[in-house]
Order: sequence, then C-alpha cells, then structure tokens
Amino acid sequence: MHHKNRTGIGFYKKLVFMPNRFTDTLFQLVRSLEKAEKRHFKLYIKRSSGNEDLKIVELFDALDKLEEYDETVLLKKLKSIKKPQLSNVKVHLYKQLLASLRLLKSTDSIDLQLNEQFDYAHILYKKGLFSQSLKILDKAKETAKANHKVNFLLQAIALEKRIETLHISRAMQTRAEQLSAEINEVNHQIDILARLSNLAMLLYSWFIKNGHARNEKDEEGVKAYLKEHLPKDALEQDGFYEKLYLYQSYTWYAFIRQDFLMYYRYAQKWVDIFDEKPLMIRVETGHYIKGLHTLLNAHFDLRNYQKFDDTLKKFEKFAQTDRVRLHDNFRTQAFVYIYSAKINQHNMLGTFKEGVKLVPHLLEQLKENELFIDEHRIMVFNYKIASMYFGSGDFATCIDYLQKIINENTEVRNDLQSYSRLMHLMAHYELGNFELMEYLTKSVYRFMSKKENLTVVEEEMFKFLRKSFHISRAKLQQELENFLEKIKGLEKNRFETRAFAYLDIISWVEGKVYRKSMAEILQEKYKESRKRIYK
Repeated sequence: MHHKNRTGIGFYKKLVFMPNRFTDTLFQLVRSLEKAEKRHFKLYIKRSSGNEDLKIVELFDALDKLEEYDETVLLKKLKSIKKPQLSNVKVHLYKQLLASLRLLKSTDSIDLQLNEQFDYAHILYKKGLFSQSLKILDKAKETAKANHKVNFLLQAIALEKRIETLHISRAMQTRAEQLSAEINEVNHQIDILARLSNLAMLLYSWFIKNGHARNEKDEEGVKAYLKEHLPKDALEQDGFYEKLYLYQSYTWYAFIRQDFLMYYRYAQKWVDIFDEKPLMIRVETGHYIKGLHTLLNAHFDLRNYQKFDDTLKKFEKFAQTDRVRLHDNFRTQAFVYIYSAKINQHNMLGTFKEGVKLVPHLLEQLKENELFIDEHRIMVFNYKIASMYFGSGDFATCIDYLQKIINENTEVRNDLQSYSRLMHLMAHYELGNFELMEYLTKSVYRFMSKKENLTVVEEEMFKFLRKSFHISRAKLQQELENFLEKIKGLEKNRFETRAFAYLDIISWVEGKVYRKSMAEILQEKYKESRKRIYK
C-alpha cells in the first residue's frame, strides 16, 4: 500500500471531527466577542452596577478564559455563584451582553437604527405625545424608503394608523386616504418580496442538497418550480430588493441547470445593482459579498481567466475596507469566499504546487473561525483542497481530505459525496493500489447509482478502470485514447458532462494520453486561451 497519513493534517482532523465545543449559547456569544466589544460590555455594566451585575462580570470573566465549555470547571472558577444560581445568572448575562452589543452596534446597522426610532415613537405614543411620535415616524419612514426597508414601513404605518384612528391629530379624511393607499402599496410590495425571496432561498437550498440537475427529470422539476412560484409581474418590478431576489432566483436556477452563461449573466446583474446603488453595499453587505463570490464561480465555470482575476482583485480590495474588517460575519464570509476563489484559480490554471502552499494558513484561519463556519463550507474546502493535491500529484494527501467527506454522516451535497468517492477511486488508481480497486469501483458505482449521480461519463470511467486492471501497458495506451475520444464527444451534453463541473476528467485523461502532468495540460490550455484573446 502506498497510502500513508500526513502528520501536518492531524490538527485539522481534530477541527473537522471534534464534537462541537460551543454548544452552550452563552459561551458561544462570549467567544464571538472582539476586544472592543468586551471592553464596551465592562463599561456598560459599570454604569449600572449592582450586586447581581458583579456576579455576571465574574461569570463573564470565567467564561472568557475557558477554551471549551465545561460546567464543572466553570463552577470551580466562580467564588460567589453556586450551582443553583448559575442558570439565572447566565440568563441575566446573556441579556446584558445583547443590550451592550445593541448599544455599540446601533450606528452600524440601518435595521437597528430604525427599530430604535420606532421604540422612541412608541414610547411617546404611550405618553400621549402624539405629534412628537408622528414626527419621529415620518423621519424613520424617510430613512426606510431611502434604504428600501419595506418591512419596517408596515409597522411604522400601523402605529400611525393607531394614532390617527384613536386620536384625531390631522386632517382626518385626507390622512386616512393617504395611509390606506400607503399600506396597500407596501402590502403589495411585501407580498412580491416575500415570494421572490422565498423562491431564491428554496432554489439555493435545492442546490445545497442535490448539486446540479442530474437528469431531465430534475431539470423539468426545477423549471416547473420556477414557473409556479415566480410572481407574474416580477420582471416589471424596479425596486432594489425585488431585483436582487429576482436575479438571485435566476442565478440559482441557471446554476442548477448548468447553464453557465445564464448563470454568469445573472450573477453579473446581482453585483451590478450594488454598483449602481453604492449605498446598498453598506445596507446589504452580506448579499454583496455573496454576489462577488457567485460571479467568481461563474467566471471559473466559463474559464473567463482575466475577468476572474479582475473580480478577485475587486473582492480583495473590498475585503480590506472597515465595513468588512470590523464585522465578524462579513470578515469571515469574505475570507471563506476569497480563499475558495484562490483555490479555484490554482485549479483552473494548473498551478497546483503553488496552490497547496495556501493550505497551512487556510487551516489556521478555519480553526480560528470555526464558530462561524458551517459544515457545508468545510466540506467544500475539503473537496477543493483534495482537488489541488490530486493535481499536484500528492495522491496520498488528496485521499486524506476526501476521507473527511466520505466519513461524514450528512444529507448535505449528495453531489460532492458522490464525486469525492470518484476522485478517491482515481487517487488510489494513481497510487497503484490495484488490490483495492475492484472493491472500491463496485462500492463507488453502487453509491453513485443510488444517489442518481451516474452519467455516461462515469459509466465510461468505470468501464475503463475495470479494463485497466487486466491489460498490458501497451494496450492501456489505446484504451486511454478510446476513453478520451468518448468523453470529449460528450462535452456538449449538459447532463452527461455533469461530472466536468466537479472533476476535470478530460484534462486528467489528456495527461495520460500525451504523457504529461495534469498541471501541464491545464497550463497549456490557459496559454492557448491567451493567444485567442490576443488574436
């Protein structure tokens, strides 16, 4: 057996397979705090300190020093809190932390600012100061309209109606008609937004579970779903959020169907609406970051080498802004997507040996941010890293990363689970582990068949592998050439070439036929594309 474990991967295995150390919600919150947030909390508590508050500071300090949550260890560190009291003190600390964060973050969030204004208006209403309440609501509504916050308008108008109905404060007839028209318009807008955002979310969740459409049945199902759930007047809507959710819906629809040109066009539209309204980049930073990531994926799928590079540079520049750097979620999101893009770029250019140099730093960052990174993202990284090691010729390490996916008990990404097994099979083939091949080939074939992930390309791959066990080296060359001819003939069929979206099987076989490394084949393809652009 040529397969051996790599010592450098040990701590990452702990990261992936270790039981969740952050199961306690309060401990999760404390661990997520930045230094500035911790400092602000201490100052916030000092301003309103009482005996109970001194206990929550003691609990906070003890939790902050723990590496993982263990109640027995925690109680030993707490001098003034006994076990029967712990539950209540934890609840109090959790509420105070959220109150402190709300105060600190309110200037950074339009939603928090609007909710704060609504709270003030409601307090003034309760005090009987109706004119003051209406004045605050008017200003808040202007801010909401400028930032396309339609849902806020609904609650603001509802409070206005209550004031106008119970306490006649202005020209009643005119005001009633105006409010009625406003609420009808907002309700219509909310209905459209709800249906479009639901459509975008459900199409994306379909992809997360299944990957690309496996066959015509899958495609027809997705087409019917879009037709049934797309609002009739969706294409005529010109609001920011209506366009955003419409473009997202078509982006995922195209991606599922492997219509990569349509995928690129709608990903570009997604990013363009932010560039047209730069104010919304701050309001919906997460959607903008996701849009850049999606556009990079589209350039990768189409092998738009230069546009990929330009978009990556734009993304990296944006990631250095305070808006991203000073926000936990955006910083983590940007890091994950930029590193994903860098790996894709190395896989696209064939610069695998350069790419694997990114892995140690990537693993450190994943370890540091594990609280914020979901299992799906970890799975995607494992697959991409395995692809780089496969391309670099380090098949043993490739297998190590694929095992992380194969050993996971999850319903996420049936497609990646299938193609991880296929790449795992190819890596053992490269290592010459022929005593394993017959068993593995049957096992992978059964798994992919069960998940309905078998296309003609995979069928041809399995036929080739079975034959290769029993033929001479001279005949193997002819079999490779026949295999290459068959799969190249299938390149135009989207369903049959589903495999190419996950594994560059053609470049791998070309390397075998022309006696070159996979890296050399990909680098030659890149140079050819540069020549075509130049001409």
